[in-house]
Amino acid sequence: MKKTLLLALLLVSGTLVFSQKYAIIDTRYILDKMPEYKQAQKQLDDQAADWQKDIDARQTDLNNMYKAYDAEQVMLSDDLKKKREDQLFNKEKDLRDLQRKRFGFEGDLFKKRQELIKPIQDKVYNAVQKMAVQRGYDFVLDKSEGITIIFADPKLDKSEDVLKELGVK
Repeated sequence: MKKTLLLALLLVSGTLVFSQKYAIIDTRYILDKMPEYKQAQKQLDDQAADWQKDIDARQTDLNNMYKAYDAEQVMLSDDLKKKREDQLFNKEKDLRDLQRKRFGFEGDLFKKRQELIKPIQDKVYNAVQKMAVQRGYDFVLDKSEGITIIFADPKLDKSEDVLKELGVK
């Protein structure tokens, strides 16, 4: 009796495990097909390039100040040397602070990316979730973001279905 019950339980649990439905998507492919993502990414790249140009110009000014200081330091009094060194130190600190503010962890670039890209990613996520619920998928794997998939049957790739759900051709 116990053996029969155990065998029945194993059979039921085994069929539950094997009856799961999987789908694979490629969010990088999906995002690259979306015009609003391309536009947001271009806007983000342009803003980052502008910030980088400003930082590069400030770095050039700082380098010129260092060269001028090196050339003049033998003629400067100790008080003037100290004053110029303090100016150089403060300008260099301001430059590092600006770099950190623009490109550092949770800096302006990060915030701008959240503002522009996250709503688009959320839109894709919602479309994937809707498709998964409608079609009864238990798992949806993303092959573009770090999950190593050695082989996947192309019929499991539902990226095109997600694009249709989003209205992207």
